[in-house]
Amino acid sequence: MRPSIFKKTVLATNIAILLGSAVSISAVAADAAATTAAPENIEKIEVRGIRASNKANINEKRFSNAVVDAVTAEDIGKFPDSDVGQALGRVPGVTVGRTFGQGSSVSIRGTDPLMTLTTLNGQNVASTGWYDQMNVDRSFNYSMLPSELIGGMEVYKSTQANLVEGGIGGTVIVKTRKPLDMDANSVFVSAKGEYGTVNEDVAPELSGLYSWKNDDETFGVLVAGSYIDREYLRTGTEADLDWGGRSSVQPSSFLQQQERTALDATLQFRPTDNLELGAHVLSLKLGADSIGANMYIETDTNWAGAPKDGTAGPGNTANPSACKQFNAAGVCTLSVTPENAPSDVFFQNWARKGEMTSDTFELNADYKGDGFAISGVAGKTKAEGGTQMSANFGYGWWGDKFGQVKWAGTVDATGKQVDINGRDMGFTQDQLDTTVSTSTWTGIKGPNSDEETYFQLDVDFDLDLGVINKFETGVRYTQHEFEKSEYRAIYDPTKTNEFKTSDLYSGTMKLGYDGWTIPKADLDAMINATESLVDQFAYSRSAYGLIEEDNLSMYGMFSFDGEGFRGNFGLRYIQTDVTSSGHVIDNSPADILAVNQGWSEELHSVKDSYSDVLPSFNISFDLAQDLILRMSAGQAITRPNYDNLFLATLTGFPDDRKGNEALTKGTPGLKPMKSSQADLSLEYYYGDGNLVSATYFIKDISNFIVASSEFNQSIGIINNDLEVPADSWTVNTYENAGGGEIDGVELQLNHAFDNGFGVNANYTYADGSAPSEVYTDNIGMFTESSKHSANLVGYWENDDFSARAAYNWRSEYMVREYGKYYGNRMHDAFGTLDVTLGWNVTEAIALRLEIVNLTAEDDVQYGAAGVGTEVKPALQDDFPAWSFKGETTYKLGASFVF
Repeated sequence: MRPSIFKKTVLATNIAILLGSAVSISAVAADAAATTAAPENIEKIEVRGIRASNKANINEKRFSNAVVDAVTAEDIGKFPDSDVGQALGRVPGVTVGRTFGQGSSVSIRGTDPLMTLTTLNGQNVASTGWYDQMNVDRSFNYSMLPSELIGGMEVYKSTQANLVEGGIGGTVIVKTRKPLDMDANSVFVSAKGEYGTVNEDVAPELSGLYSWKNDDETFGVLVAGSYIDREYLRTGTEADLDWGGRSSVQPSSFLQQQERTALDATLQFRPTDNLELGAHVLSLKLGADSIGANMYIETDTNWAGAPKDGTAGPGNTANPSACKQFNAAGVCTLSVTPENAPSDVFFQNWARKGEMTSDTFELNADYKGDGFAISGVAGKTKAEGGTQMSANFGYGWWGDKFGQVKWAGTVDATGKQVDINGRDMGFTQDQLDTTVSTSTWTGIKGPNSDEETYFQLDVDFDLDLGVINKFETGVRYTQHEFEKSEYRAIYDPTKTNEFKTSDLYSGTMKLGYDGWTIPKADLDAMINATESLVDQFAYSRSAYGLIEEDNLSMYGMFSFDGEGFRGNFGLRYIQTDVTSSGHVIDNSPADILAVNQGWSEELHSVKDSYSDVLPSFNISFDLAQDLILRMSAGQAITRPNYDNLFLATLTGFPDDRKGNEALTKGTPGLKPMKSSQADLSLEYYYGDGNLVSATYFIKDISNFIVASSEFNQSIGIINNDLEVPADSWTVNTYENAGGGEIDGVELQLNHAFDNGFGVNANYTYADGSAPSEVYTDNIGMFTESSKHSANLVGYWENDDFSARAAYNWRSEYMVREYGKYYGNRMHDAFGTLDVTLGWNVTEAIALRLEIVNLTAEDDVQYGAAGVGTEVKPALQDDFPAWSFKGETTYKLGASFVF
């Protein structure tokens, strides 16, 4: 029997030795020692430059037993894209969701980003958000991770028994570097300046890496770090009904001070050829203090009623409606306010202090014996985040000055973006009222924490049972906790809620899509002013939730290698014990905090558990020297979101809106979603690192989590947000029900010409249908799932210069965030062109210019739900709910490597 054409161990040995990848090389090196290969059979890949990076990615795909794509750094600290999420978006079948100017969520093959599992060197990474209204889920926030610390990433699209469970869409393994894989005294230093066309500000970014090992190459230390301090500004238009149910549009801006610090340290000790010990520490911190600015322009009446027939509102006969056209959901889509009858406006600032951190510490060991290998990992990852404090200040026509700021003009909301054509609505600080009060219902702290302690032991046995050559088995145990809390301000009644406007503003900023000039809020001053009135912060019972999970998994996997074929098959057993703790409604009296009325004083806990067995099978056939037919089948799970497991959560109360108050009851008895899936691909490898491939995939997903709602329910708590206070609420409960299916095709071409030019192109068609009853918008589309997505990358390089133009496009997709009331928007099709230019000044010094979103594509989102669904009217009947001005970002940097 002739040996298989492709030998994974040979390639892996060379990638580990020559690339400095993050794969632990002790077992690989031992495998190589047992496999004597002639030098001509070893393909050495030195990764430096675009073409070499592409070649490494293709070889990772070629020699894998599973369906895998990879992203490899072009050099130390030189990732293909400085945004990690955007780099993943170049991979076939992967789309990236952007929030606050950065790639933050990853969807694989049309699945919800919540179905993507991200691991760091094969283990989970704790993650939270900075914003108190963000969804509480299991997804990893990619904006936390600087690209300079990464050696590469692998995207597993098929299942495999030895992979951590949790990713129906796929599993992303982020790999950091190790010192014994690198040259002694390796140094990398980089400095960048970033400029955005919307904010028009220059932000610094610094990063560095130092790696050392002794002469015997038995002990090594690697330390790396990254720092960025930038202001992110988003300007555009939001459109909604105001708190009185009247149609309005809101020119808005969001300014966030993003200060990100990342530190990474790795120790390796290899006392013998058979034993390796290691330790790894990763610390991530993102400061996210932000200012929000909104101006409410009424498009119906002038703040006095909400007629939908063009007549005057109740008690407003002297001020007829400015609206000329309403849509079927009752929202004004065309409004004309004449110059001789301008309308009043309302302006507000939100100030939020937010931060999130993620810290991981890990110990690992590898031992290679005679015919077997043992590896062990133990570690802990913990994240903390949330809103540390929020404040709100507003100005209207009732004050001594701001009433002079009025609107006149046309508002056209008949398309996908609101067109505001009229007065320049900029104003100065002197036009704001002399004094202002803080909105006392907004003084909230919302800390969250996410923590996991893990232990894993793996054993590999070399076998000689015909084509079966290896058996891998292992056990993994984790203890996971997610905790959310809320503390509301109790104000001192003896203090006066009045502040000088001049003390709350400093400088100017832009407002809305047209960039009107307005006063810039002083975030610290607004937060300090609000806190000066606070007597104490009180614990909110209804907002507390604690999820505790004990997860046990075991697996067994056989690998086989025969004449012209190779692969693996195995089983993974999982068992999870879940405990959900929180307060429940039992008519207990309120304490110092009025909203605690009705909620139990003591914590209640509910326990449940589930278990499953997940099979997997992967096989590759060498149809010819360079032609591979690959097939895979298996099952995967995605665990319920934490939001679904909390015992009870009260939302929309108290606030300034009527009708969004709801009690949501979760249960730890929910089962994970489960997918039965399969892949079939044909891959042709030719020339020096070129590829043409086509893949068909299908996923049949069951156990969707569905929310059922009952309206006007009595729960024992008075709803004071109603026009007439009453015990009347919407009550939501969760259950497993229904299923969905995704199938599609991936096409990929990578070709490098002999003259330094090259092209990478891919297209993905993902036809997904989710049960519409899962979502309040009743749209049967997976969240953030685009039916069509494509990448086209052209590049050229020689020893001194390089250039790359990368176009990424995806069709429309649903965005569901910030809960039922604020989310559920259809994002219009979006394409972005990025350009990167490089100059290797010397062997050690390089300059790089990155231009992101060269065409400054706008971010356009509209309400796609049908009329009468549970989402708010502004998210129905294709109303243009959100649109933000596209920004081109320029990043110029210099790096030093030796």
